[in-house]
Amino acid sequence: MNIIPIRRESEWTALEFFAGIGLARAGLELAGISTVWANDYDLNKKVMYEGHWKSDHLVLADIHALKSDDLPAADVAWASSPCTDLSLAGKRVGLRGGRESSAFFGFTDLIAGMKERKPEVIVLENVTGLASSHNREDLRAAAKEFNALGYAVDAITLDARRFVPQSRPRLFLIGAKSPIDGGEQDTCLRPDWLAWLHEDPEVRTFMMPLPKAPDLLSEGLTLQIEQLSDNDPRWWSDEKVSLFKSSMAPVQRARLDYFVTLPGITARTAYRRTRNGVPVWEMRAEDISGCLRTARGGSSKQAVVIMGQDKLKIRWMTGLEYARLMGAGWYTLENLRDSQIHYGFGDAVAVPVVSWVAKHMILPHLKAKAAEESQGIKVNE
Repeated sequence: MNIIPIRRESEWTALEFFAGIGLARAGLELAGISTVWANDYDLNKKVMYEGHWKSDHLVLADIHALKSDDLPAADVAWASSPCTDLSLAGKRVGLRGGRESSAFFGFTDLIAGMKERKPEVIVLENVTGLASSHNREDLRAAAKEFNALGYAVDAITLDARRFVPQSRPRLFLIGAKSPIDGGEQDTCLRPDWLAWLHEDPEVRTFMMPLPKAPDLLSEGLTLQIEQLSDNDPRWWSDEKVSLFKSSMAPVQRARLDYFVTLPGITARTAYRRTRNGVPVWEMRAEDISGCLRTARGGSSKQAVVIMGQDKLKIRWMTGLEYARLMGAGWYTLENLRDSQIHYGFGDAVAVPVVSWVAKHMILPHLKAKAAEESQGIKVNE
């Protein structure tokens, strides 16, 4: 899914915290919610954000340096806080050990300071590990923090693989002032390892009625691969390809040899791992990419293995492929190095996932609130 967001004035508005390169903005715009203010502390990501969106409303600053009074009023506040931000419970002393680790509370402090201007809906997006870290206390603390701000909470997990050929599960904590309840436990969106949140007597929750999530994709990576000429310098040398093959376990090597003999072209991604102290290459069996990450160390980088017609070619994944696998193949990438693109997209949120959450978990609340205000009644009573 690489639908280009339509930039237009919208009835609904959003604040985008930890905005990165603006992929949450893209997903919100697909749902008809316009971002009116954004923040990030990374200059490189700000350059990419402004280069694509052609706007200067991204404020470059540490979230702790921002002031609530400087935030415009908006219907939604979206926070894709750093993935390392898992030490939430009780605002522990350890949490105060670093600015990045306390970023979540920087966000909630700003929302609290907005007082009567607080958004109708707030969202925290993070890795699924948030649900289990510190024996569940981190997600519990985040939910209670939302409660203290006046929001009931719902939580779901959604994998980008339901929309694009990339395995990328993420957790979404939704806070609503006037929650729409009546949904059911869904082992797909609310699996057992997340259901406990609704059973906690100290957390005020709701269960949003939701449609069935799209099925997980089983293929599609090969179609997203960028076509490079045979003499492109990014292809690995024969020597490097030989080392790649020789490091593979027998079952991995047999899979590669099989794909090489096929009449069609097959693409797979591969990671370099350390097994029993020995570096090896492992290739995914399915036509799906592993979770994209920022290029910080060889183990996080994915190689693309192109096989078929008795040929084998290997290279690192390109920036365009990163963008396509995040549902953003339309993103402006001119004059950017692949390493910059990998960095910008690797810790972002997939566009179609944001769009799904916005359409099914944010917009219904905004529309209900608008109906309530126009009719002078509470529509969910």
